Amino acid sequence: MNNKEKIIKFCKDLGLDTIGVTSCRKLEELDEYLINRKNMGVENEFEEKDIEKRINPGQYLEGGKSIISIAFPYLFKDNSKDGEVYFSKYTFGRDYHKVISKYLKEICEYITNLGGRSIYFVDSNALPERYIASFCGIGFIGKNNMIITEKYGSFVFLGEIITDLELEEDERISSKCGECNLCLEACPTKSIKEEGDNPNVCLSYITQKKDIDDKWFPVLNGRIFGCDTCQTVCPYNKYIKKSNINDFLPFEFMENPQIEELINLDNKSFKEKYGLTSCSWRGKNLLIRNAMINAFIKGKLNKNMIKDFTSPYLKDYYNRLFNR
Repeated sequence: MNNKEKIIKFCKDLGLDTIGVTSCRKLEELDEYLINRKNMGVENEFEEKDIEKRINPGQYLEGGKSIISIAFPYLFKDNSKDGEVYFSKYTFGRDYHKVISKYLKEICEYITNLGGRSIYFVDSNALPERYIASFCGIGFIGKNNMIITEKYGSFVFLGEIITDLELEEDERISSKCGECNLCLEACPTKSIKEEGDNPNVCLSYITQKKDIDDKWFPVLNGRIFGCDTCQTVCPYNKYIKKSNINDFLPFEFMENPQIEELINLDNKSFKEKYGLTSCSWRGKNLLIRNAMINAFIKGKLNKNMIKDFTSPYLKDYYNRLFNR
């Protein structure tokens, strides 16, 4: 077996079966696209502003020759919307940053045994991981900008490894969306459009913003963190294999969130529960804010439900709701 075959076999022995490779090169074909996004003002605060850092993987590992992309399926149950308030399906299990890092570290150690150097990433660099995954043949990028795999649909996390081993490239998969526009039609804010997307009005992004305008309050429609609408309607997510990664098994409190508990979330409960998941990185107060907004819009928030807020941030949203 050559090195690529050995790495793929090692990954499959770990239970990972959706793997691809592309060359470690400057992604010049994305340069114009990213410049246009910057000029149109649709970048957000989560994005790296230096375009060079986004298109040049060679800066992360001197002598890097190959990028390995791996898909990690996370869905254990159907993709329907559950309950009055809900979290995106990707947050149901353990924090994917920690779970995926554990796998990628093992793979990098194996690459070291093969005589190569490597470095791994899980949302820890500015590279466009979905585009890299498409170059690696992991799947195609749909009209909703998600990577869509044949086996798991779009319900996957992505991890990347850059190595100085020269590995055979896989072929890029072209889009298979065709004339289907279900995700565009279903998007609650029309964030995704044929003529150009605006991620700044994506509801997943809005639920994670530090500050949101009052006009978005009714549109949240039960969302505490994330959205999933464009994935739920996608035909490629209808008949898919479920995850075999036990760390992504859903926590019961994530599947059935209690609105009053969320509104009165304290530091201890946040750390012991939500701190285990992928929705913790924006902090406790953001979850409280979104729960409070959703309860109010649904007519289920009254002042007796809420303990005294010490946070000026939460007091501001409280006042905005009751003084609208």
